[in-house]
Amino acid sequence: MSEHDDRILDEHQMDEDMEVEMSLRPEYLKQYIGQDAMKNNLAVFIQAAKIREEALDHVILHGPPGLGKTTLSNIIANEMEVNIRSTSGPAIERAGDLAAILSSLEPGDVLFIDEIHRIPRAVEEILYSAMEDFFIDVIIGKGEEARSIRIDLPPFTLVGATTRFGSLSAPLRDRFGVQLRLEYYDVDSLITIVERTSEIFNVEIDPDSAVELAKRSRGTPRIANRLLRRVRDFSIVKEEESISMETTNHALSVLEVDSMGLDPVDHRIMNTIIDTYGGGPVGLETVAVSIGEEVVTLLDVYEPFLIQQGFLERTPRGRKATGKSYEYFKDNGK
Repeated sequence: MSEHDDRILDEHQMDEDMEVEMSLRPEYLKQYIGQDAMKNNLAVFIQAAKIREEALDHVILHGPPGLGKTTLSNIIANEMEVNIRSTSGPAIERAGDLAAILSSLEPGDVLFIDEIHRIPRAVEEILYSAMEDFFIDVIIGKGEEARSIRIDLPPFTLVGATTRFGSLSAPLRDRFGVQLRLEYYDVDSLITIVERTSEIFNVEIDPDSAVELAKRSRGTPRIANRLLRRVRDFSIVKEEESISMETTNHALSVLEVDSMGLDPVDHRIMNTIIDTYGGGPVGLETVAVSIGEEVVTLLDVYEPFLIQQGFLERTPRGRKATGKSYEYFKDNGK
């Protein structure tokens, strides 16, 4: 087992926890914690669509991973009282794959496409007529015998989720009438999430422990819930009646999650930029090679939070460490 197999931000570990996370997800907007401005706007759009007795306009949800995009897609379907069909961009390899999904939809249904920025361009073009005019043209046969068949579709709502809003082509992006960005959660919202999850798990947690977990969750509910599960393990072994602050600090120390929620990879990223490349600017690909990580992992998982916290700066010439990062990572070196 490598030293990174159980790190808090490991995407494979997050996938393994998906079944547990599904049981924690709220089903309606009134149960959804945080993102108040976005949630209030979405509630208006849903109510208006129901009053008009029409399908909700197409929705694009964008922002860093773990903030609730998949949860919101299911909430939209529940609030609209329709079925949801879920897939992902990488799973739709051919135009026929998309045509089969679209033709199976019922009036008003929600089609959720995760990682929609990864849909092949040839497949994406089919979406244009489906989203705008609710029909698709399918080519049957090859060569001289090839012919186009038009398939009419019922009105439906496409909900797309992406961590890279800027990677969407302009024609696709402009066809989403509702564009919602999910922001990192504040500590108070995360405390509420930790307390709610502990109730679902039927485990007691000291108020100070809930606060500490919230502070170290990188503004991300998925990470807050995962940290709680790991700290709960330590508490069970110690046979505690309630998760104590002592156990919480010990567990987070063992898991190498620092006071701001940064893990060893965050520290390697910043220390590499500061020590090896003189604070930058340096290309992200160079940093990825230097620390042995994939560029996509740094881009989607680590970089957004480092930028949001003021440690990292994007410049035309590459990534650059800020003055704040020199002070923090000098005092908290790993």
